[in-house]
This record gives sequence, C-alpha cells and structure tokens, in this order.
Amino acid sequence: MHTPPFRSTTLLLSLALAAALPASAAGPSPFTPMLDATVEHHHLPGIAMAVVDNGQVVFTGTRGERRAGSGEPIDADTLFKIASNSKAMTAAVLARLVDRGLLAWDDPVTKYLPQFRMRDPWVTQHMQVRDLLIHNSGLGLGAGDLMLWPEPNAFTRTDIIAGLEHLKPVTSFRSGYAYDNLMYVVAGEVAAAAGGKPYDQLLREEVFSPLGMTRCQAGTWSVAKVGNVAQPHARRESGNVVVNADSDVAPDLTSMAAGGIRCSLRDMTRWMQVLLDPTRVPGWLSETQRRALWTAHMPMPLGERQRRWDNAHFSAYGYGWRLSDMDGQWKVAHTGTLSGMYSSLALLPDRKVGVVILINGEGEDARTVLMQAALKRYTAPTQRETVAGYTEQLQAERTQRRSTTHALPDTTARKPAAVAATAQWQGLYRDPWLGQARLCPENNTLRFSVDRSPTLRGTVMQLDSRWLVQWDTLGADAEPWLQVEPGTPPTLRLSAIDPDIDFSYDYQDLQFTRIGDCP
Repeated sequence: MHTPPFRSTTLLLSLALAAALPASAAGPSPFTPMLDATVEHHHLPGIAMAVVDNGQVVFTGTRGERRAGSGEPIDADTLFKIASNSKAMTAAVLARLVDRGLLAWDDPVTKYLPQFRMRDPWVTQHMQVRDLLIHNSGLGLGAGDLMLWPEPNAFTRTDIIAGLEHLKPVTSFRSGYAYDNLMYVVAGEVAAAAGGKPYDQLLREEVFSPLGMTRCQAGTWSVAKVGNVAQPHARRESGNVVVNADSDVAPDLTSMAAGGIRCSLRDMTRWMQVLLDPTRVPGWLSETQRRALWTAHMPMPLGERQRRWDNAHFSAYGYGWRLSDMDGQWKVAHTGTLSGMYSSLALLPDRKVGVVILINGEGEDARTVLMQAALKRYTAPTQRETVAGYTEQLQAERTQRRSTTHALPDTTARKPAAVAATAQWQGLYRDPWLGQARLCPENNTLRFSVDRSPTLRGTVMQLDSRWLVQWDTLGADAEPWLQVEPGTPPTLRLSAIDPDIDFSYDYQDLQFTRIGDCP
C-alpha cells in the first residue's frame, strides 16, 4: 500500500516544516562533540540526532552509513525502525478517534473485538481500551513476545489475539506494571475496528499526513521505491555486519502498532515539534486528549540509576509514554529496541525541548549516554558529565552485576547431543500459543525448531548433564537451556542461559507437550 497524496494544506505544512530543519547545525554546537564521542566510543555503523529548543530545531547531526561499507551516507531523510517509539503514535491514533467520538478510553475491548479473550474471564470482561496502553494486564514482562520477534515469522494479529487466552498472568489485573507489547497489537486492532479502516491507513490519515511526516512508513511498502533506508547491524569481530536486511518490499508487520513503524530524522523532528507546540497544527488533538496521553496512569518502578543520574522522584506510564522528573523538570520519553536498531526520544515539555536519536546498530548504551548528556545541557548545565563518563559508569554497573547475581554460565565445553541417546525424547511438540515445535534428528545432529518462527531453529548441544539450543542465526545471548520433563506425554521447557537476556525471549512462558513422532 502506498501513502495517499496529501491535501494542499498538508503539503504547505510539510514544506514549511522541512524548511525549519537545517541540513546541519549552523556554527559550533555543544551537541557535535557529544555525537562524535558516542560514535567513537560505541563503534556505531550509523546514527542520526536532532535537538529542538523552545520549539525550534537547534541541532541536527548524522554520521555513518545506511549499510556498513556501502558508502551510502545517512542523512535527515534516511528511514530507521523506531521500534517501541511506535507506541506513542498508536496512542495518538486512538486519541484522535476519542476526539471524534468513535471510541472512549473506558470502553471494553470486547466492544470492538468480540473474539478478545484473556485467561481469566473476569479480566476479559473488564479490560478497557485504556488498559491496553499502560502495561497493567497482569501478564509477565514481555509475555508472548515470541509471537512477534524474532522476525520474520508466520504469526498474524489474529494469532496474537487468540494466543492471549493461553498466557498465564503473574499478578492480578491492574495491580502492577510489566512492559507488554501484545496489548499494543490489540490496541491497533481496536483502532482499526473503531475507525473502520486498517491500522496502517489510520496511522497515515491521523498522524503522518496531518503532521507532514512524509517519509514515515507502515504496513506493506516498497523499500526499493522509497529508498534511503537504514539497515540493522550486529557487531561481530570483523566489525558491524548487516542482519535481517530488507527485501525489495517491506511486509505488513504483525508488530506494527507496538514497534513496526519506520520514520526519518526529519519526520521525528516534526513529531517532536507538534507535540511540544500544538499551535503548529491547530486542532490536530484536543487539549483534553493531549493531557490524557501525558497523564500518569500506571506507576512504574524507579531505578537506582534513574535516581542517581536524573535526581528523579517518580516514574509512571502514560498512553504510549514514560513520564518522570529530571533535575526538577518534567520529562516525557520513550525508547525503542529491535535487533540491530535502537531509538530514543525525550521531551521536556515545559521548556519545549526535545531530543531524538536513531541508530542502525547495537546501540543500547550509545543512546543512553548520548540522551543523558544532551538533556543535561538543559536540566543541569553546570554538571557537564561527558559521554565517556556516562559510558564508564554503565560499564562499571554491568561488571558489578555480572560479578554478583547476574554471572553468565560458561558453556564453552558444549558438544552436540548424541542422537541415539535421545531417541525417547524425540518427536513433535506443541505449545498452546507458540504452536508446533520439533525435536528431531537431522544430518546426524539433534535439532530443535519452531514451525511458525523460522529463526528459532538450532542444534541441541550437551553440557555435562544439561542440554542447550545453539541457534543457527541468533547470537549466544539468546540461547536457552532445553529441559525434557518425563511424563505421559513428556514435555519440553526452555529457560534463558544469560540472566540479562532481552525480555522478549519469554522462554519461561512456554510449555511444549509431545503430540507425535518425528516425520
């Protein structure tokens, strides 16, 4: 699907906003050395950054390449995956529908999706639209994310909704915060049902078009035609290497409403400017709904680093946004994380200050330290901690964590599991929400694979008396232990080896039951 032509008023707005974004910072900027130091310390393939002050763009900077070694430079129009910064746009679509009277925040989800089911029928009945956005479902951190990632996979949004019924809650409904992606997928489907159009079409009509975000993409689109698209990278011994590269056509991602949108630096700068100053697009969103998005709906834990770095006193989740205080100033922010792509956006609304960072490599620490250094220019200008200083603090934290409760087991003595010795456990297995898996011989090795998630394929290895799965394409940081539990029938369980594994590898939520023999 292609973006429809904009009306003339939108085109004029787009041109005006484009003129407001400089190709590069005019004159020396304190953000230039920050950006350069981040690239140097963190060996990034590419990065784009913009700063808005009092509603005006005061800095833009891009470094690196869209694809390492290609010679194709990143610029203000290069598309990046913004990952979970998509959630704020999904919330904005819903807020627009609320303004138009097409839904209400306290409507039950089943009003729009009668097939929606949670494990507890009472929760099914009482889950409201607002609950989909604030991570209070009672499910565990990242529950069911293996239906979304790693990509590509064969799960649909219909599968996501059907799978929710099989996910076991870890707390009672609305009793606490646990970050959740699946509910945002449901929220996108609620928007589609209420708006009478597919979610990606609503996104273009309600957000991209009226705000002049002309490069943003969602749904199915032609990578070859759109062009200027950053590719995700992983860091190897040889340097940054492209992983999960785009084909000529980008698919309609199941994760779209939770984390599947792509935008450019120029687009994200426009997004920040309108959020900070609604007079730029009068009437786009009512003041009531603007307040709703940035109201603290769900308390969040306040981390020790946030207390120390930000002098923070509260943390909460709004509709698609994290809310906190930083050195006495109100902060509205979010991050986005996908394999090989990282984003970060933070606003200081009372000062009309905003910072956005887009990275096409392994950039978790990079975005953290760069955002912190940039915001401190406004919240605590006399402190002036450097990017290098923040980087050292993160490394010290990680070393301390690894040396205590988060030590990583040594699995270097692994060897392929013996096929003959595992015959009684081999077979087809099924998990209620992830579907069918295989533990079967292949080319004299024991292989584990998930039918609907082709990236979850690997060789079963033995380490002393334990088994683990060595994935074919995923890194060692995603590897799980594999345990067979005797019974009639036997069951399989996975558990993370790395204590710091990304929470989207929710192996703990799986239980495979044997259903037949290997073909």
